[in-house]
Amino acid sequence: RVDGTARDWATAPPVGIDDLNVIAVAYLPDERRAHALPDDVFAHDGQLTKQSIRAVTLAALGPRPGELLWDVGSGSGSIAIEWSRSAAGCVAVAFERDEQRRDRILSNVTAFGVRVDVRGGAPESLDGAPDPDVIFIGGGVTQPGLLQACFDRLPRGGRLLVNAVTLESEAVVAQWYSKEGGEVRRYQHYQGGAVGGFTGWRPALPVTQWAVTKR
Repeated sequence: RVDGTARDWATAPPVGIDDLNVIAVAYLPDERRAHALPDDVFAHDGQLTKQSIRAVTLAALGPRPGELLWDVGSGSGSIAIEWSRSAAGCVAVAFERDEQRRDRILSNVTAFGVRVDVRGGAPESLDGAPDPDVIFIGGGVTQPGLLQACFDRLPRGGRLLVNAVTLESEAVVAQWYSKEGGEVRRYQHYQGGAVGGFTGWRPALPVTQWAVTKR
């Protein structure tokens, strides 16, 4: 007898199973969530857009049915996956230069059963990718030529969103904001945590967000 859940079997199927079986399926209550999933449902190495920032990021991206997203500097693939779950026909291309992270993205994509094409790092892997409706840059914005290459591939009326955490990435965002306009926002998230026998606020790194629609 072998027991398991469909989610676990999708990523790590059992071995040594005979060809002839009796299969029993037990339906469990539907515990799916529409969006802003908990961080621990994604396999990651710390390179993850955290749940609270992911929620405001998806709101700013504004998925529409049938749109294609480029998730540049994808990390764990959380934004691409949430995008692909958000509306009918939404699909994504995830660009990530780290091989282990690409493998992790593929594992997450398989677990959620979404349509995400995983490719190498940007800008070198942008060629050959289908043209996006929306671009999200979550990492690598300071890499020379990356933001320009993304902006060049964005169609007129397409939307671009950048999340910046470091001073250097904020400087790049500020330059582009002064040139192309759009909106800038800044988010600061605090999490309650133990301070001795009491509870205090622990701040996460602030995130500067630039959103623009290409004219």
